[in-house]
Amino acid sequence: MGDMTEGGCHCGALRYRLEGDLSDVAHCHCSICRRVSGGLVVTWVTLPRSGFSWLQGVPSCYVAPASCSRYFCGRCGAHLALVTSHSPDTMDVTVATLDQPERVRANRHIWVGSRVPWLHLDEHLPAEFGEKL
Repeated sequence: MGDMTEGGCHCGALRYRLEGDLSDVAHCHCSICRRVSGGLVVTWVTLPRSGFSWLQGVPSCYVAPASCSRYFCGRCGAHLALVTSHSPDTMDVTVATLDQPERVRANRHIWVGSRVPWLHLDEHLPAEFGEKL
């Protein structure tokens, strides 16, 4: 998927636009994503920061751990994006908040060392273990 796509939070207070190739898509299994999202896995699309723009509203930001800034809607709580100091030129955006999430497909798993053991999702994809988070 490429070109331009948009998304936003549940209540409509925040809207964003993505421009460019959206082929770097990963299911994250870390415990931090679980706790901030309330879900067992968060699927992220990663793109250059230059390809991301806020169209409407001003997101709230939560910094945790110190290397990661997570952007969410202060009204409805939807988790939309994150930037990490480990990769400051990229932006990760939650696939679930895209207007058409079905247009992107995960191509890997990350932080599988923290995976909930009974969760079976896209098991044919490659996995990156990382440290347990």
